[in-house]
Amino acid sequence: MTTQETAHLTPPSPVSFWQAFAFWLKLGFISFGGPAGQIAIMHTELVERRRWISEKRFLHALNYCMLLPGPEAQQLATYIGWLMHRTRGGIVAGALFVLPSLFILIALAWVYMRFGDLPLVAGIFYGLKPAVTALVLHAAHRIGSRALKNRWMWGIAAAAFVAIFALNTPFPVIVLAAALIGSAGARWAPQVFALGGGHAAAKAGYGPALIDDDTPTPAHARFTRSRLIRVLAIGAGLWLAAMGLLLLTQGFESLLTQMGWFFTKAALMTFGGAYAVLPYVYQGAVEQHQWLSAAQMMDGLALGETTPGPLIMVVAFVGFVGAWLQPVFGSDSLFLSGAVAATVVTYFTFLPSFVFILAGGPLVEATHGKLGFTAPLSAITAAVVGVIVNLALFFAYHVLWPTGFGGHFDWVSASIALAALLALFRFKIGVLPLLGACAALGLAVTWLAPNLI
Repeated sequence: MTTQETAHLTPPSPVSFWQAFAFWLKLGFISFGGPAGQIAIMHTELVERRRWISEKRFLHALNYCMLLPGPEAQQLATYIGWLMHRTRGGIVAGALFVLPSLFILIALAWVYMRFGDLPLVAGIFYGLKPAVTALVLHAAHRIGSRALKNRWMWGIAAAAFVAIFALNTPFPVIVLAAALIGSAGARWAPQVFALGGGHAAAKAGYGPALIDDDTPTPAHARFTRSRLIRVLAIGAGLWLAAMGLLLLTQGFESLLTQMGWFFTKAALMTFGGAYAVLPYVYQGAVEQHQWLSAAQMMDGLALGETTPGPLIMVVAFVGFVGAWLQPVFGSDSLFLSGAVAATVVTYFTFLPSFVFILAGGPLVEATHGKLGFTAPLSAITAAVVGVIVNLALFFAYHVLWPTGFGGHFDWVSASIALAALLALFRFKIGVLPLLGACAALGLAVTWLAPNLI
């Protein structure tokens, strides 16, 4: 047996809090590729390379996070950090997954608002918008292929599409209706909702892990009622303190307070990932509150796709742009207004995720796999597919007919969108190469035919 093989069979050395801190910081800067890419990076680093956690325990944690509202990759990092180094480990892992993206998006949003009218910047976004449309369609297909396993699930997806497209039904109402259908279905038609998990069985062969299959659950991860109450009270207190500060200093009708309240609700609606909550964010931020325009929302999604961290970080862009256009600290402090708003919406969006992991980790694992608990989530995921298709059609309309159906059809944008769809579905191109190529095409159009922009 070689020295390398012997080392592979030896359990890794204990990992200190600061060693883990360095890894979580690194992960915050390299977590590109959306949830699938981020989970793949964590699997490679934590299961295969470092062997901090076994694959079975990794997938068990992932299945739990998939049941919760919120960004599953960020919650998975929080969960593993919490399992390894208690509450401070979870907070550090989850926060460092988000903070690099927040700072990068604040900088990019400033460039967008300050220099967005320049031909160079306009050309980049001209190419990115069709790519975003293709990415949303691809997301609908990806989620649908996993969720729509029978005609009843197809029916739920179709009903959700009609509800939001034709009846303009609010997204929370659709989620509630789907949950009720799933709850009833668990009792009356369990075979429809017993779809099974979306992850393959654990594979052996990586060697013993620090947290292995048979490693006892650490004391801090065991369920106790007193700990559950304490964590929920602290989470509620943090939310009340932040909201109370906004109410005292800004008032209920102020921009920051309304953003804090709205994105708290959005955080509880993110079953199915970031693409699932985008229609709700669009309805509230664009149509109801008019914090930004539909075109700006698409530009923000494009920026969110190009930065590390969870895609739901597009909310930071929404907050920045909204406060730039309605500056809460005066017209001489546009950047400060935008940066504070981006920070506020990020806080209210991600606070529930930390509470779900730190409070519910020991509790929800015991209910995983029980149909009465998972059937409503299966129905919600099916409904989300119909909602995402509606979002894709909305984006396509604004990209292909930028001045409305009465105006001209943008055949150049249509060509870029079709090329992006071909690249995604046929050649399995990654998100970043796709966006880079589409941005380059937009720049080329700006140079060769500036009147099209």
